[in-house]
Amino acid sequence: MTLLIWLGVIVIVAGGAYLLVLQQRGALPGSKPKELPSLKRNVFNLQIGDIVQHLGIDWVVEGKLTYKVDEYSWMEYMLQDNNEIRWLSVDEDDNIEVALLQASDRLDISQTPPPRQLNFADENYKCVDSGIASMTRVGTVQRRTAQTCKYFDYEGSGDKVLSIEIWDGETEVTVGHRINPRSLTILPGDGNRVYGL
Repeated sequence: MTLLIWLGVIVIVAGGAYLLVLQQRGALPGSKPKELPSLKRNVFNLQIGDIVQHLGIDWVVEGKLTYKVDEYSWMEYMLQDNNEIRWLSVDEDDNIEVALLQASDRLDISQTPPPRQLNFADENYKCVDSGIASMTRVGTVQRRTAQTCKYFDYEGSGDKVLSIEIWDGETEVTVGHRINPRSLTILPGDGNRVYGL
């Protein structure tokens, strides 16, 4: 008789464990699969389709460029809000530096290489870094399709920054300012682009 009681207890415990496993897998009717927490996004791991909120504007991450010089690398994300495009530059050297830039055609760069100092919009800028970077890209990055680019990074007063990049002979100027990464709110997207092809 005691043997039958012990066998009954073992069957009940084993059955309960089996039902618990089925419930966690979502295999029982009316049960939901256990959801894993989403990956916490930050300026270093933004994905296509993520939303970057800054000063009341929701920018969608449409593309990502990774620049590499030897073992050093930094990123630029192409952000879009309707027809507006911005570049979010993320660089970690001794400190984390984040800048929001937009393309400008108001600076004529005919000198190669560009000068060490230049004036743009009544602001003096000084070149603080330059070189040749190799590229990897994801998503939309406009005309930035070469395997390498020459870059010239400038600083103005305060947090003002300017960048000149030469892609297969085509010069692109972006200008903006450094921002505190804490001023950004990042919302994970679904991995899909929002604005077209």
